[in-house]
Amino acid sequence: MSRRAVRFADLGNVTYREAWDLQEAIFTEVVDRKTANRKLPEAERVPTQDTLLFVEHPHVYTLGKSGDLGNLLADDERLKAINAEFFKTNRGGDITYHGPGQLVGYPILDLDEYFTDIHRYLRTLEEVIIATLADYGLSGDRSPGETGVWLDVGTPFARKICAMGVRASRWVTMHGWAFNLNTDLRYFEYIIPCGIKDKAVTSLQRELGRAVDEVEVKERVAGHFARLFEVDLVPTPAGRLLGA
Repeated sequence: MSRRAVRFADLGNVTYREAWDLQEAIFTEVVDRKTANRKLPEAERVPTQDTLLFVEHPHVYTLGKSGDLGNLLADDERLKAINAEFFKTNRGGDITYHGPGQLVGYPILDLDEYFTDIHRYLRTLEEVIIATLADYGLSGDRSPGETGVWLDVGTPFARKICAMGVRASRWVTMHGWAFNLNTDLRYFEYIIPCGIKDKAVTSLQRELGRAVDEVEVKERVAGHFARLFEVDLVPTPAGRLLGA
């Protein structure tokens, strides 16, 4: 059985709004294709197209659809002073931060082609990051009831290194993860990250005591994603992501 091809684009530094709009456009294209296929004989159906986006955002705080606005500790004046934006989003989860030195991944996948289990999907995304951390000698783990990837779970030193929040409709996904690489962790002081008050946030740089090669980390994350989802990532120019 052939492996599924996933378009893969590293968009570099783009605003949250630009990336969200692109996700929504790709998401809609996939949902529309699935809807159209249901009306066609099986032999005439056109396969859906999966996409994985890597991005880095300027400073921005995002709040999930069921999140608590009280977990944003900065008012409009403070946000302006620290050059940060704020968005309410349609993903799951609470509040998080995106910024320079962070690897944000947005998989837009048709889970009908993999498995229709959102919990398994999230656990697989977590495993991508856990495997990457292992490449750097770190033992990442899951924290019961708290999505994302952590270090030293079950101890007073538990700290999150990767946040996750997704949306899924008609088994098509969007949004994804935020993996702290060379991230300025001071920006987390203006929120209660993910609404969790009693655990810290960390980065790969802090854990290793040195700045990391972000290109190398991206390659490792992409490799583990392809292995765990059993897909082939096909590098794709951003301009060809829609209607290709």
